[in-house]
Amino acid sequence: MDRATSKSSQDFVPVKEIREGISVLKDGSMQMVLIASSLNFALKSRDEQLAILSQYQNFLNSIDFTVQIVIQSKKLDIKPYLAIIDERIIAQTEDVLKVQTREYKEFIKKFTETVDIMSKSFFVVVPYSPPIFQSTQSFMSPLSKLFGKTSEKDTYKQDVANFEENRTQLEQRVNVVSQGLSRLGVRTISLGTEELIELFYKTFNPEETSGPIGQKS
Repeated sequence: MDRATSKSSQDFVPVKEIREGISVLKDGSMQMVLIASSLNFALKSRDEQLAILSQYQNFLNSIDFTVQIVIQSKKLDIKPYLAIIDERIIAQTEDVLKVQTREYKEFIKKFTETVDIMSKSFFVVVPYSPPIFQSTQSFMSPLSKLFGKTSEKDTYKQDVANFEENRTQLEQRVNVVSQGLSRLGVRTISLGTEELIELFYKTFNPEETSGPIGQKS
């Protein structure tokens, strides 16, 4: 069997774990993902467009780290909406309204069969790579434990301390990004652990068509 085909799909996923709303990658770096609201630039006036472009330029100049903007586009699943219409049809007491609602449902079905209705989600990925000396400590800890210099408890405490320190640095970057985008009129929300798991699952399983991420009650 070819070596490439013998690997599981997890071997190609760079995420090691998701911890307290943070993606920890296999190389030791960390990421937080923000879901962002959309902005209809075309409907803005000329002056508003120029102001947005100026604010966006200021935002880019204000950060000294990389960010990744991801647009996730997929065909909208209309079945839940059709199910709601069916409920409305049953609830209608007037025959005329029942007929009109059925006709509306048929129109929606035929329209979506000929035109792909797409839903778009916007994400901003904010990364942080820990200092090299932390990676050296993590590499040396197994050797130190072998020679009895540190215990598993000490190693765990060091790992927790490093994570908390790195999370603080990462959250500072997230705040800079959130504030910069808010000046453009773009609202952002950090994804939690469950939402990150859902995002990665849907990314690697695009056939899933459940509800939008970040809009849970």
